[in-house]
Amino acid sequence: MAEIAKILPDFISYLKQQQDIYGDEFLVSNEEADEFIKLFQKKDLTLHELYEAIKDCQRCPLAETRTHLVFGDGNEKAKLMLIGEAPGKDEDLSGIPFVGRAGQLLNKILEAIHFKREDVYIANIVKCRPPNNRDPLPSEVEKCEPYLKKQIEIIKPKIILALGRIAGQTILKTNASLTALRGKVHNYHGIKLIVTYHPAALLRNPNWKKPTWEDVQFLRKIYDEEISEKK
Repeated sequence: MAEIAKILPDFISYLKQQQDIYGDEFLVSNEEADEFIKLFQKKDLTLHELYEAIKDCQRCPLAETRTHLVFGDGNEKAKLMLIGEAPGKDEDLSGIPFVGRAGQLLNKILEAIHFKREDVYIANIVKCRPPNNRDPLPSEVEKCEPYLKKQIEIIKPKIILALGRIAGQTILKTNASLTALRGKVHNYHGIKLIVTYHPAALLRNPNWKKPTWEDVQFLRKIYDEEISEKK
């Protein structure tokens, strides 16, 4: 909630600024923008309500080329949340994160450490596919990140697994390399966070599967310790 409080004023300012500039030609009407602001301030907001509010988002150019907004998938009460970079082609077509080859590999990784996909919640830094699967631009991340932060606030995971360099750097606000981010427990506003390779990277370079296995075993250990401490 504290993190949302920090970004909400900037987000509201952005909406109001667009209203002032474009008036009735703004991407949403003044009334709709006010309703959206109220929604973000709602303390008991659900994931479904958030999805309904942003499913037609036009805040950045990625909206012009998407097939579906890829919101997220999984257990709303998950103790483990996985966050990737951006949707790919298969995800754009289905509207569900991690359903292509990388997603199938991710499912196997989860199963190997005794998680089912329905046990966790999976989302991405940005909700729309960048053209040709390029890295999301900073401006695109800036527009979309408030949605992810709201998802985290709603789900309240105990642990976050950031999949890939961009996810880790974005969430932790750092330029540190993936090598530097791996192998340790980071603190994201009171939530433990671990960084590992993105499954798509493992498909390109199988040599990274061994360190990824080490990372997820470490994740499982930290998860078990965290959950047992809460009992």
